[in-house]
Amino acid sequence: MNKGTTDKMKTTLGSHCLVMAYAHIAHDCQLGNHIIMANNVTLAGHVIIEDWAILEGLVAVQQFVHIGAHSFIAGGSLVRKNVPPFTKAAREPLSYIGINNIGLRRRGFTNEDINHIQDIYRILFVQNSNIKKALTEIEKEIPESTLRSQIVEFIHNSPKGLMRGFTPSDNDDE
Repeated sequence: MNKGTTDKMKTTLGSHCLVMAYAHIAHDCQLGNHIIMANNVTLAGHVIIEDWAILEGLVAVQQFVHIGAHSFIAGGSLVRKNVPPFTKAAREPLSYIGINNIGLRRRGFTNEDINHIQDIYRILFVQNSNIKKALTEIEKEIPESTLRSQIVEFIHNSPKGLMRGFTPSDNDDE
Protein backbone atom coordinates (compact mmCIF):
# COMPACT_ATOMS: atom_id res chain seq x y z
CA MET A 1 0.00 0.00 0.00
CA ASN A 2 1.49 3.32 -1.07
CA LYS A 3 1.00 6.64 0.65
CA GLY A 4 -0.77 9.51 -1.01
CA THR A 5 0.86 12.15 -3.14
CA THR A 6 0.35 15.91 -3.07
CA ASP A 7 -2.86 15.37 -5.05
CA LYS A 8 -4.99 13.65 -2.36
CA MET A 9 -2.42 13.50 0.45
CA LYS A 10 -3.63 10.08 1.55
CA THR A 11 -4.43 6.52 0.58
CA THR A 12 -7.23 4.98 2.64
CA LEU A 13 -8.39 1.46 3.35
CA GLY A 14 -11.70 1.02 5.19
CA SER A 15 -12.50 -1.47 7.92
CA HIS A 16 -13.15 -5.20 7.62
CA CYS A 17 -11.30 -5.50 4.30
CA LEU A 18 -9.44 -8.60 3.16
CA VAL A 19 -6.34 -7.83 1.09
CA MET A 20 -4.66 -11.09 0.09
CA ALA A 21 -1.08 -11.93 -0.87
CA TYR A 22 0.81 -9.77 -3.37
CA ALA A 23 -2.01 -7.25 -3.77
CA HIS A 24 -0.89 -3.71 -4.63
CA ILE A 25 -2.70 -0.53 -3.63
CA ALA A 26 -1.11 2.48 -5.33
CA HIS A 27 -1.02 6.11 -4.24
CA ASP A 28 -4.17 8.13 -3.57
CA CYS A 29 -6.53 5.13 -3.69
CA GLN A 30 -9.71 5.33 -1.61
CA LEU A 31 -11.10 1.96 -0.54
CA GLY A 32 -14.31 1.55 1.43
CA ASN A 33 -15.33 -1.10 3.93
CA HIS A 34 -15.77 -4.87 3.57
CA ILE A 35 -13.76 -5.05 0.33
CA ILE A 36 -12.12 -8.28 -0.77
CA MET A 37 -9.03 -8.10 -2.97
CA ALA A 38 -7.79 -11.60 -3.81
CA ASN A 39 -4.20 -12.55 -4.59
CA ASN A 40 -2.29 -10.38 -7.05
CA VAL A 41 -4.94 -7.68 -7.46
CA THR A 42 -3.23 -4.50 -8.62
CA LEU A 43 -4.67 -1.00 -8.27
CA ALA A 44 -3.07 1.93 -10.08
CA GLY A 45 -3.22 5.39 -8.52
CA HIS A 46 -6.40 7.31 -7.72
CA VAL A 47 -8.71 4.27 -7.81
CA ILE A 48 -11.92 4.44 -5.78
CA ILE A 49 -13.57 1.23 -4.60
CA GLU A 50 -16.86 1.45 -2.74
CA ASP A 51 -18.06 -0.82 0.10
CA TRP A 52 -18.56 -4.57 -0.35
CA ALA A 53 -16.79 -4.83 -3.73
CA ILE A 54 -15.00 -8.10 -4.54
CA LEU A 55 -12.04 -8.32 -6.92
CA GLU A 56 -10.92 -11.87 -7.71
CA GLY A 57 -7.30 -12.84 -8.28
CA LEU A 58 -5.11 -11.17 -10.90
CA VAL A 59 -7.47 -8.23 -11.49
CA ALA A 60 -5.63 -5.12 -12.69
CA VAL A 61 -7.33 -1.73 -12.32
CA GLN A 62 -6.22 1.29 -14.36
CA GLN A 63 -5.72 4.68 -12.70
CA PHE A 64 -8.73 6.91 -11.94
CA VAL A 65 -11.22 4.02 -12.21
CA HIS A 66 -14.24 3.96 -9.87
CA ILE A 67 -15.68 0.61 -8.78
CA GLY A 68 -19.19 0.74 -7.32
CA ALA A 69 -20.56 -0.79 -4.13
CA HIS A 70 -21.47 -4.49 -4.08
CA SER A 71 -19.80 -5.12 -7.44
CA PHE A 72 -17.92 -8.28 -8.37
CA ILE A 73 -15.02 -8.43 -10.84
CA ALA A 74 -13.98 -11.85 -12.18
CA GLY A 75 -10.39 -13.05 -11.91
CA GLY A 76 -7.87 -11.99 -14.54
CA SER A 77 -9.92 -8.98 -15.63
CA LEU A 78 -8.40 -5.73 -16.87
CA VAL A 79 -10.47 -2.83 -15.55
CA ARG A 80 -10.10 0.26 -17.75
CA LYS A 81 -13.56 1.79 -17.25
CA ASN A 82 -15.82 2.40 -14.26
CA VAL A 83 -17.80 -0.53 -12.88
CA PRO A 84 -21.27 0.51 -11.62
CA PRO A 85 -22.65 -0.68 -8.27
CA PHE A 86 -24.32 -4.08 -7.87
CA THR A 87 -22.88 -5.51 -11.11
CA LYS A 88 -20.71 -8.47 -12.10
CA ALA A 89 -17.99 -7.80 -14.66
CA ALA A 90 -15.78 -10.13 -16.70
CA ARG A 91 -14.41 -10.85 -20.20
CA GLU A 92 -12.00 -8.86 -22.33
CA PRO A 93 -12.77 -6.08 -22.81
CA LEU A 94 -14.43 -5.83 -19.40
CA SER A 95 -18.20 -6.21 -19.82
CA TYR A 96 -21.39 -6.43 -17.84
CA ILE A 97 -22.33 -10.06 -17.16
CA GLY A 98 -25.26 -9.48 -14.82
CA ILE A 99 -25.91 -8.21 -11.34
CA ASN A 100 -24.20 -9.59 -8.25
CA ASN A 101 -27.22 -11.67 -7.14
CA ILE A 102 -25.31 -13.87 -4.70
CA GLY A 103 -23.53 -11.00 -2.97
CA LEU A 104 -26.72 -8.97 -2.74
CA ARG A 105 -28.67 -11.88 -1.21
CA ARG A 106 -25.87 -12.48 1.31
CA ARG A 107 -26.12 -8.84 2.37
CA GLY A 108 -29.88 -8.91 2.90
CA PHE A 109 -31.20 -7.33 -0.29
CA THR A 110 -34.78 -8.42 -0.92
CA ASN A 111 -35.98 -10.11 -4.11
CA GLU A 112 -37.83 -6.88 -4.87
CA ASP A 113 -34.59 -4.87 -4.55
CA ILE A 114 -32.70 -7.33 -6.75
CA ASN A 115 -35.43 -7.27 -9.43
CA HIS A 116 -35.45 -3.46 -9.31
CA ILE A 117 -31.66 -3.36 -9.85
CA GLN A 118 -31.95 -5.93 -12.63
CA ASP A 119 -34.59 -3.86 -14.42
CA ILE A 120 -32.31 -0.81 -14.35
CA TYR A 121 -29.32 -2.66 -15.77
CA ARG A 122 -31.43 -4.45 -18.37
CA ILE A 123 -32.32 -1.03 -19.80
CA LEU A 124 -28.77 0.27 -19.49
CA PHE A 125 -26.67 -2.65 -20.67
CA VAL A 126 -28.91 -5.07 -22.57
CA GLN A 127 -31.51 -2.97 -24.39
CA ASN A 128 -29.45 0.13 -25.15
CA SER A 129 -26.08 0.92 -26.63
CA ASN A 130 -26.41 4.62 -25.85
CA ILE A 131 -25.99 5.57 -22.17
CA LYS A 132 -27.73 8.94 -22.47
CA LYS A 133 -30.77 7.31 -24.08
CA ALA A 134 -30.76 4.55 -21.46
CA LEU A 135 -30.66 7.07 -18.59
CA THR A 136 -33.67 8.89 -20.03
CA GLU A 137 -35.54 5.60 -20.32
CA ILE A 138 -34.56 4.53 -16.76
CA GLU A 139 -35.75 7.83 -15.30
CA LYS A 140 -39.02 7.51 -17.25
CA GLU A 141 -39.79 3.80 -16.69
CA ILE A 142 -38.21 2.80 -13.36
CA PRO A 143 -39.86 4.08 -10.17
CA GLU A 144 -37.78 6.45 -8.03
CA SER A 145 -35.84 4.70 -5.28
CA THR A 146 -32.60 4.96 -3.35
CA LEU A 147 -31.15 2.16 -5.48
CA ARG A 148 -32.09 3.87 -8.76
CA SER A 149 -30.63 7.16 -7.51
CA GLN A 150 -27.39 5.45 -6.47
CA ILE A 151 -26.97 3.85 -9.90
CA VAL A 152 -27.95 6.93 -11.92
CA GLU A 153 -25.70 9.19 -9.83
CA PHE A 154 -22.77 6.79 -10.32
CA ILE A 155 -23.29 6.87 -14.09
CA HIS A 156 -23.58 10.69 -14.18
CA ASN A 157 -20.31 10.91 -12.21
CA SER A 158 -18.36 8.63 -14.56
CA PRO A 159 -16.45 10.87 -16.96
CA LYS A 160 -14.01 8.01 -17.59
CA GLY A 161 -16.91 6.00 -19.00
CA LEU A 162 -18.47 2.67 -18.07
CA MET A 163 -17.55 -0.89 -18.84
CA ARG A 164 -19.20 -2.34 -21.92
CA GLY A 165 -22.74 -3.60 -21.94
CA PHE A 166 -23.75 -7.18 -22.54
CA THR A 167 -22.54 -8.67 -25.78
CA PRO A 168 -23.15 -12.34 -26.53
CA SER A 169 -19.93 -14.28 -26.92
CA ASP A 170 -19.05 -16.05 -30.15
CA ASN A 171 -19.73 -19.37 -28.39
CA ASP A 172 -23.33 -18.58 -27.37
CA ASP A 173 -24.67 -20.25 -30.54
CA GLU A 174 -23.16 -23.62 -29.69
